[in-house]
Amino acid sequence: MLKKFGLVLFMLFVSQAALAAPLAKETAVGEGVDRVVSKAIAENRIVGAVVIVSRNGKVLYDKASGLADREDNLPMQKDTVFRLASMTKPLVSVAILRLVDQNLLKLDDPVTKWLPDFKPRTADGKIPIITIRHLLTHTSGLNYTFFEAKEGPYHKLGVSDGLDDAGISLDENLSRMSRAPLLFIPGTSWQYSLSTDVLGRVIEKATHLDLASAIRKLITEPLSMKDTEFVASHPGRLATPYADAKPIPRRMPPFYQLPFGLSTIDFSPARALNKNAYPSGGAGMVGTADDYLRFLEAIRTEDTSILKPGSDKAIFESSMGTTYIKAGEPGWGWTLMSAILIDPKTAKSPQNKGTIAWGGVYGHAWWVDRPAGLTVVILTNTAVEGMSGSFPTEIKKAIYDALR
Repeated sequence: MLKKFGLVLFMLFVSQAALAAPLAKETAVGEGVDRVVSKAIAENRIVGAVVIVSRNGKVLYDKASGLADREDNLPMQKDTVFRLASMTKPLVSVAILRLVDQNLLKLDDPVTKWLPDFKPRTADGKIPIITIRHLLTHTSGLNYTFFEAKEGPYHKLGVSDGLDDAGISLDENLSRMSRAPLLFIPGTSWQYSLSTDVLGRVIEKATHLDLASAIRKLITEPLSMKDTEFVASHPGRLATPYADAKPIPRRMPPFYQLPFGLSTIDFSPARALNKNAYPSGGAGMVGTADDYLRFLEAIRTEDTSILKPGSDKAIFESSMGTTYIKAGEPGWGWTLMSAILIDPKTAKSPQNKGTIAWGGVYGHAWWVDRPAGLTVVILTNTAVEGMSGSFPTEIKKAIYDALR
């Protein structure tokens, strides 16, 4: 009897220990992320942040830290609205995939089916076919102004990257882009570009709606993303943007040029409040961390309210082999929505193969690691530390170290 009782006690101890281990890891995730965020704020690398870590649908960390406005001493809040910059792209790309699901367009449709006048030429003067797929995968041959020197064709033509307040229409911007030579024959190489802005105009043509209405109908309303839009409805909740500087980040003036790539990124923060600015499908939206988590979780779980079953393959499969977007970051490819981790060892990443990820130049990063059940959203108001500085890398390390 004593032996049987002892066995029962032992089994109870083992089961309790088995339950405690995951909980201990989850607690360690929160503690680790908290340390990283506090350290970055104390070292004046970021001004404020909202970070959410979710695992298998359970939120492990969800906290606003630091200041939304340093000069007015306004604390960051969970519902603070951020300028999303390139985090706009996945929303527009998934909207395109929804239209494919609805048979309103096809991935291999030529862009001229929707935009007859958009006919950029190659360097030798030929007009190649650019498809919807080329635009989604950034293999169109288009460019961004900050990836060319100041004397480059985009600069000379006055092309907008969608972050400034250029005072032109989307059609005018596409016209300027189409007069610049393509970098390569579409489908033969990769270059991060204004391709998603072109997709925004395609969406308008295919749906007979303006882009803001189309994204609302296709993405944000089905997912109840109430604060994600092209013009901020609540200016008082909009985070003040800052730029990397020493000894502390610099508050962005109405127009700010940040050295980046081969020239500068031209920021006009007031664009987020300008109802007359054209909706940039590549960089123009604002939103909250909660909203963006909802979007990414819909992708991770294959939520049928926005995509048909199986459509997620276009998001979680590389279209680009081992080619990557930035020099010095091998092991990554590209899907129809974002970057994807193809080889963790080559990339020196703790994330699992198949992780999708990207960010935004106002200071954001995100990733979805399906094998680990992880969805992470990092929104800061500090460019570019929050996107490509040590901050998101340190958060990544803290999470995976805790879960090992």
